[in-house]
Amino acid sequence: MYQKPKAVPANQDELPTGIHRQRNLPDPSLDLLWDSIIVDQSFKDRLLNQAVVNFRVRKEVDRSVLPMHGVILLTGEPGTGKTSLAKALANKIANAFPGAGFQLLEVEPHSLTSSAHGKTQRAVSDLFAQAIAELAFNRPTIVLLDEVETLAADRAKMSMDANPVDVHRATDAVLVQLDALAESHTNLLFIATSNFPEAVDSAFTSRADLVLQVPLPNEVACAAILRSCLDGLAKVYPGVGRIASATTFSRIAHECIGLDGRAIRKMVANALAVRKETAVDPNKLTVEDLLTAAQSAKANRVKPGGRK
Repeated sequence: MYQKPKAVPANQDELPTGIHRQRNLPDPSLDLLWDSIIVDQSFKDRLLNQAVVNFRVRKEVDRSVLPMHGVILLTGEPGTGKTSLAKALANKIANAFPGAGFQLLEVEPHSLTSSAHGKTQRAVSDLFAQAIAELAFNRPTIVLLDEVETLAADRAKMSMDANPVDVHRATDAVLVQLDALAESHTNLLFIATSNFPEAVDSAFTSRADLVLQVPLPNEVACAAILRSCLDGLAKVYPGVGRIASATTFSRIAHECIGLDGRAIRKMVANALAVRKETAVDPNKLTVEDLLTAAQSAKANRVKPGGRK
C-alpha cells in the first residue's frame, strides 16, 4: 500500500535521488518545442493519440484485456529531437486534459549507476517504488527516462568483465517496478528515449505500448529546419533573410539530407565561420558559405557507434 506523498518540494535540489527536475504542466516554456521538432504531422498525431489513450482508457479497462504498461519508447540517432519531443508531448498531454494537474518528472539515469555491488539495483528500486510512486500517488504524472539503455541495459549483451551481476539486477529492478506501477498507477506514463535501441533490454522494449523511431529529416523537413534557423538569425542580422527566399535555397536543403535537425542548425553557425568577413558581419552570409558548411558537416558526421 502506498502512503500519501509529501508535497513536491519547491526547491528542485530537494527532489529524490534520480529525479533532477519536476515541472507542473502545462508549462508555457514548453509550448514552442512541439512545433520546433520538424517531423511528419502523422508521427506527432500517433504519439499524442497513444498518450491520450494511456490516460483515458487504462483506468477504465482491465489489464487482462489491454495489457498496457504506460510506456512509450522513442528511438533514433542523436540530434533528431527525441528529448525535446518527449517534453513537448508531455505538455501537449496536459493541454488535452485541462485542469487535471499534470506533472513532468525528468530522471537523471547516470546519478543512479554505481560501481559498488548492489547499489545500482537499490537506487533504481527506490526511484520507481518510492520516489515516482509517491510523487504520482494523487496526480497524473509523466516521467521522462532519457537514455533508458543506462537503466535497462540489454542483459544478453553484457560483458562478463563489467560486473554484470549488478547491471543485470538493475535491469531486473526496472522491469519489476514497471510491472508493479502498471498495476497500481494508471495515471502514470513513462516516455523513454534511446540513441542505441539495440542496447535496450528486449524485455523493456516488449513492455512499451508504443515504439517509434524518430527519423532523420527528409528534404522537405531539412528545408523547414533550415528556413526556421535562417529566419531567426535574420531577426538580428537582416541580410541573412535574403537567403531563405533565394532560388538556390533548395540546393542547400538538398545538401542537408543525412544531417539531423541539431546538426543543420549547428551547420548554419559553422557557415558564419567559413570566411572572416561573415564571422565579423553575419549579414554577408552567402549560399556558397552554407553549401560549404553543409558538405563539411556531412563529411565529418560521426554516426552512433563512432563510425563516420
